[in-house]
Amino acid sequence: MPDDLQPEVLRVELTELGDAFRAYQRRPEPDLAVLAELHDRKARAFALWADVTGDASLREEANRAAAAARTTREMDANRHGIPVGVDGPAVERLLTRGQGVHLRNVLEHVRVDSPFPEAEARFAVLMLTLRAARAGTGNVTGQDLSGWLQGDAERVLQALADAGWLVLPEGVTVDDALMSRPEEPTRITVPTLIPTQPRPFFFGKVTRARLSGWAQKVVGDRKLRKRKAGAATRLLAVYTAAHSRPDGCLGEAGEDGDGLALETVASFCGLRPEDVAEHTELLVAADWLAEDADTADGRLRGRIAERVLPLSGLL
Repeated sequence: MPDDLQPEVLRVELTELGDAFRAYQRRPEPDLAVLAELHDRKARAFALWADVTGDASLREEANRAAAAARTTREMDANRHGIPVGVDGPAVERLLTRGQGVHLRNVLEHVRVDSPFPEAEARFAVLMLTLRAARAGTGNVTGQDLSGWLQGDAERVLQALADAGWLVLPEGVTVDDALMSRPEEPTRITVPTLIPTQPRPFFFGKVTRARLSGWAQKVVGDRKLRKRKAGAATRLLAVYTAAHSRPDGCLGEAGEDGDGLALETVASFCGLRPEDVAEHTELLVAADWLAEDADTADGRLRGRIAERVLPLSGLL
């Protein structure tokens, strides 16, 4: 920067801006909102500098700074789970966008590869997959299994073990697993998820814990429990939350992505497509889905309720 650059206010701004970027680099934690403001300042300053000097390269630098500001602001919005430009406080989300992508990969794996079509088995496969997703093994307690499956726990767990989808430790029976306590959980193995085998998804320890915790929060929702929601209804709650946008609407944005394909939803939940409407009504009654939810024309349309927004999968 020339020492005699005019106007003086521009020279001062460029000097202060350099100091501000250096100070930001020394911050112990990043703040994307602050960084976006710095890029905005740089864009304005370099645009003015280009006007003063007529230098095309400075104009290009101003454009790059403006683009960096937009990208940084989008990244910040993604971390908070709100669309760019929306006013009001950010909703604190349980998952990041990246974790939402991993979650939907897990759900698709369960939809396609569950060894049994019924909702109760799919429910168990989902929850156990999330426990064992990273290493092929995971800990479960009798309280977990009974909470997930109620009176079906013994039957479903035995069926999964007999099919070879689930392996219990040597000498441990299904009854033993159902009696296991938090201080001595049962270590289950899902052979298809062992790292030595071709694996359907890859993510780290933190993401696995986040996804498992997210699913537990969904299926253990107080209003769903109060309504005594069964496995199919709770699977529908999982699927709708995972496939909602930051504003709560179901499905990808745009005309082609309006809502969710009813056949795919039904397949995941262990239902016939014509039965999804009944379970949708149960979710509306539990204030999980907004009242405008419908299943017309082969699509499940609507949005998750405001209270469920923290659980959005951030499509």
